[in-house]
Amino acid sequence: MFQNKTICGLVLAIFLLVNSAFAQNKLRLWYNQPAQKWEETLALGNGRLGMMPDGGVHQEKIVLNDITLWSGAPQDANNYEANKSLPQIRKLILEGKNEEAQELVNRDFICKGQGSGGTNYGCFQVLGELLIDFDYKLADNVRPFFGNYHRELSLNNALASTSYKLKDVTYKREYLTSFDDDVSIIRLTADQKGQLNCKISISRPERSATTVVDQELHMSGQLDNGIDGKGMRYLTRVKTILEGGTLTTENNNLVIKNATSVLIYIAAGTDFKNPAFKTKMSRDLSTALKKSYAVEKQNHIRNYQKLFNRLSLNIGTEKPDEVPTDQRLESFHKDPKADSGFPVLFYQFGRYLSICSTRVGLLPPNLQGLWANQVHTPWNGDYHLDVNIQMNQWPVEVSNLSELNLPLAELVRGMVKPGERTAKAYYNAEGWIAHVITNVWGFTEPGESASWGASNAGSGWLCNNLWDHYAFSLDKNYLKSIYPILKGSAQFYSSALIKDPETGWLVTAPSVSPENSFYLPNGKTASISMGPTIDNQIVRELFGNVILAAKTLGIDPEFRKSLQEKLKSVPPAGNISKDGRIMEWLKDYKETDPQHRHISHLYGLYPASLITTAKTPELAAAAKKSLDVRGDDGPGWSIAYKLLFWARLHDGARSYKLLTELLKPTTRTDINYGAGGGIYPNLLAAGPPFQIDGNFGGTAGIAEMLIQSHEDYVEFLPSVPDLWKASGAVKGMRARGNYTVDFAWKDGKVTSYKITSPKPTQLKVKINGSIKKVTSTVI
Repeated sequence: MFQNKTICGLVLAIFLLVNSAFAQNKLRLWYNQPAQKWEETLALGNGRLGMMPDGGVHQEKIVLNDITLWSGAPQDANNYEANKSLPQIRKLILEGKNEEAQELVNRDFICKGQGSGGTNYGCFQVLGELLIDFDYKLADNVRPFFGNYHRELSLNNALASTSYKLKDVTYKREYLTSFDDDVSIIRLTADQKGQLNCKISISRPERSATTVVDQELHMSGQLDNGIDGKGMRYLTRVKTILEGGTLTTENNNLVIKNATSVLIYIAAGTDFKNPAFKTKMSRDLSTALKKSYAVEKQNHIRNYQKLFNRLSLNIGTEKPDEVPTDQRLESFHKDPKADSGFPVLFYQFGRYLSICSTRVGLLPPNLQGLWANQVHTPWNGDYHLDVNIQMNQWPVEVSNLSELNLPLAELVRGMVKPGERTAKAYYNAEGWIAHVITNVWGFTEPGESASWGASNAGSGWLCNNLWDHYAFSLDKNYLKSIYPILKGSAQFYSSALIKDPETGWLVTAPSVSPENSFYLPNGKTASISMGPTIDNQIVRELFGNVILAAKTLGIDPEFRKSLQEKLKSVPPAGNISKDGRIMEWLKDYKETDPQHRHISHLYGLYPASLITTAKTPELAAAAKKSLDVRGDDGPGWSIAYKLLFWARLHDGARSYKLLTELLKPTTRTDINYGAGGGIYPNLLAAGPPFQIDGNFGGTAGIAEMLIQSHEDYVEFLPSVPDLWKASGAVKGMRARGNYTVDFAWKDGKVTSYKITSPKPTQLKVKINGSIKKVTSTVI
């Protein structure tokens, strides 16, 4: 219900007025020239297929992707003798000889073979490149002038377009990756008859062959599995439909002459979990060809908008986007107050990317979503388990895209069996574990170096994402489905923890605080330790969630009791060091890099809710000091993570500073581990290079500034910056407890709100500084 009965009528009137302003604004990226590099191209996707056109006028380059296209194959890289070294490794750690323990880990406690550096591990790969070479039939000595050039990506419709004029002919192109028939389509038109002349080809850098079959281009091949070379098979088909003109073939090219319009259909697939993929491709292509382009486009937009239109956001008085998006990005970074609409665009672009790179029944977005332009993508384009894959999922629940969390749950489900083998091989433990990296083949072994590959946090952290879907949806069938995964992870930690004789706490060993290292008293450095803070926080959270899940489902009373008993000896959510910061390790070590990109010891602040300003103010204050020392720069994803931390700390000014730091223009594409993240002209996030987690982390951060529900109430505007206080409105955000929330504000105060749920439910809200009980209305 709206607040309390005494002001119900007033609030309802105000809300209805505000609600009329909730119509989805025109959201687009646009440019006045073709893309000069891949980081300027426009990202299209339907959860499986990806397409990135550059809008070239002489030659159009369109990079193609399929999220399932991976080299490598399942492998067993476990060292089954590793657990024999475990007692000695732990003994050395307990004796303070961490560097010796690390040497032993590197010798006996890493994966066998080359790990993530090997062909058998595999990588996400580019599918190919479609080229369209245009012939405007100009004399050799005539230099063409292309006027009225415009290139655009519509977030409202998931359509890209290019248009320009040459002489008195207007040329237009439209691109979509269909949410209807699962094919990609490009439509070329000229406003005068017979003016389209072009040549179409397709290729990829390796392991491919292109042929012409019945006036279609077929590009096929088989990737390297690292065993016998016979890995994943793929096929891409390119077919054209002409209005006017002629189609011929020449040297594996489609040659089009004197057409007025051309439809280019691209069907692609792999045999990943689908040996009959060619049959599906043929069916998809045949179905699409039977429809007019207008019907296909209409169906595509309708299906896409079922997801995208669930949520609208307005901040301040929106101004028309009168300058190209790359220039708008530069202007915003220099003067954020001049463009309050740009964060809205970036937020909705993040939602767009989630929709376009995720499909229920397939894979979750990887380090690059589903977009790649290389055979060997940076860091294999895989799934990093020490923040990156988790960050990819952080915006989906609050941003009303809940079902897009399900592909991650299925990826994790596939890791349980191999993770059980890994738990036995290395720790002689029950349950399952995954360390720091995985792929589509279920890799759970430690990485190939102790300094980063020995993290114990990966599987427990994944369970946080799986739990979050339940917390937002309250879907008991889903909870029942994931309970064995959560339980298996808790079983691992429960059986693998050891007692620290100094404190009596139960801790992990050996482990690392992801990718960071510290100085020992003897001046040497190490990464291997026992009980790094992130592990303690994950164990504490996971045990609590499994206890609650078992109670909710009415099962496992004995296991529940055992976890409750173990929880008494798990270290607290954080220990405060001599300098007032949260300790990153069990001992108060000095870190080798105070500005390290990872801030793993604040896991308890976000995504967990173990540290809050209300319930643990001392730890919250220590978290602030930790963040001050870490600084505000870093790779894009790290900046986004810091934004989320400051939002949880209810510091709107610092949150906004981090947002503007993230939204800084860059064109760098080198491999970066330190300062220097930002945003490319096409609004994809830079590590550099491109890492989509920066987009998703920034999207989650904006939502976290506007609404939070991790405590026992829903809080409006918990971290709103001064520049957003004038006015704004949200419709369709989600809160834990299966609530959908609409609200509006003016001068920093919420003026109206509405909370809906499947059935009337009493809940607590914090609004304009006061906590009160309200009852939700029925959807």
